[in-house]
Amino acid sequence: MTGTDPQAGEPSPKEHNQGLARSLIRVALPRWRGKRYSLSKLFFNFYLLAMGSFVAIAFTADFVISTAQRGITDDYARRFMRGTITLIEDELFRQPRREWQKHLKEIDNKFSYKLGIVERMSLDRMLTPSQVIKLDAGDIAIDHDGDIMYHRLGTSSQVLVVGPLAANRNPELKDRLPLELRLRLLTWSLIGLIFAVALWFWIRPVWRDLEGLRQTALDLGDGHFEAVSPPVRTQLFAPLSDTMNSMAERIRQLLATHRELSCGISHELRTPIARMRFALEMLSETELREERERLWAMMEADLDELDQLIDTSLTYARFEREAPEAHFSSVKLAEWLTDEVDSVRLLGRQLEVTVNTKNLPENLFVDLDRKAMPYALRNLLRNAFKYAAKRISVDAELVGDNMRIHVDDDGIGIPPEEREHIFSAFTRLDRSRDRSTGGYGLGLAIARRVLELHGGTATADASPLGGARFTLTWKARQ
Repeated sequence: MTGTDPQAGEPSPKEHNQGLARSLIRVALPRWRGKRYSLSKLFFNFYLLAMGSFVAIAFTADFVISTAQRGITDDYARRFMRGTITLIEDELFRQPRREWQKHLKEIDNKFSYKLGIVERMSLDRMLTPSQVIKLDAGDIAIDHDGDIMYHRLGTSSQVLVVGPLAANRNPELKDRLPLELRLRLLTWSLIGLIFAVALWFWIRPVWRDLEGLRQTALDLGDGHFEAVSPPVRTQLFAPLSDTMNSMAERIRQLLATHRELSCGISHELRTPIARMRFALEMLSETELREERERLWAMMEADLDELDQLIDTSLTYARFEREAPEAHFSSVKLAEWLTDEVDSVRLLGRQLEVTVNTKNLPENLFVDLDRKAMPYALRNLLRNAFKYAAKRISVDAELVGDNMRIHVDDDGIGIPPEEREHIFSAFTRLDRSRDRSTGGYGLGLAIARRVLELHGGTATADASPLGGARFTLTWKARQ
């Protein structure tokens, strides 16, 4: 050990500072008692803090006001006592100077405050220079406390002393509290009592709301995500309660999405993995080059399917986890729609794909997210490519303030009772065409999430071509 090392058993400066900080926190914050907030502790903390601040402000204001009014008060005291002092002075001048002390004692018995005579030279250190000037000029001088008055008796070297005037500085009244002090005590007692009652009625609802929010947070922490924050009694915690309920609802949605994705992906993974395992077994048993190439092609297709499943699942999870911030830009809708359809037209094989923008106003510009909106449109087109027989039509129209894009196919359509359900993740209709065409049931779910990002929605209906119609609708910002 070096000479600077702390001795054994002594706390280091860092530990001492941490202990001091913990002590201050324990004093400032209400402690829990039995895993509950202590109402009494919370009340007294608020009461002492508020009342202490109020008293400090009141005393500071009283000091400032008293200091500012000292000159006014002194002038009032001089005018109030000038007649009494003049009468005492006249009474003394009727007596020989050697009899002044004796006669003053007789006069003193008639007053409730003391009277005395001192030499002028003894007051130089007791009075301020300004008061000394007043004294020498024949005026009444007052000490710093404003409680003792001095008046020079004519041109003599003797000074009449009147006071202390305050009752608490008079020996005759020592057994009684001064009236001013009694009034102050009574006033502050009433203020403290009224403030305590008002604070109690304010702090109790706050404590109830705080305790309810704490219990809700504990339930959420224990995994009871169905817990809901109780209705608050004060507006102070209303935003916090709404935020906690929104958080709980979002957690429930994320958990549901997680379970949905886990179950769906695990189900979708089984088929390509099973085919790959079967192809590997067949590959080890065959010697024919053509058969080996066919099996290799099958495994490559299965790998592509797995890669597409992962990419689509991640896209859906991203939209479900948190809605991306929309970055709108103005586009000429007719050209944008034509370009997007042309970019995926090759996937339609021999299908006839038409784009109709005749119902749009000329040179119509709308605001949309050029990164997210293609997800929605392409997923609808891919869905149409799977089920269309010969023809697909993409139409755009402006209805009032709403922009609508319809994707129609001439397939066998969707039953009315299933048109809303198909926008849920991993949902595929239990029909033969779904088994033959494949897919994961995520495309339509992604399309709806994209439209919700734009403040709109995606819907399904019957198509004029005889199959299914999918419509993207959102508020057109022209």
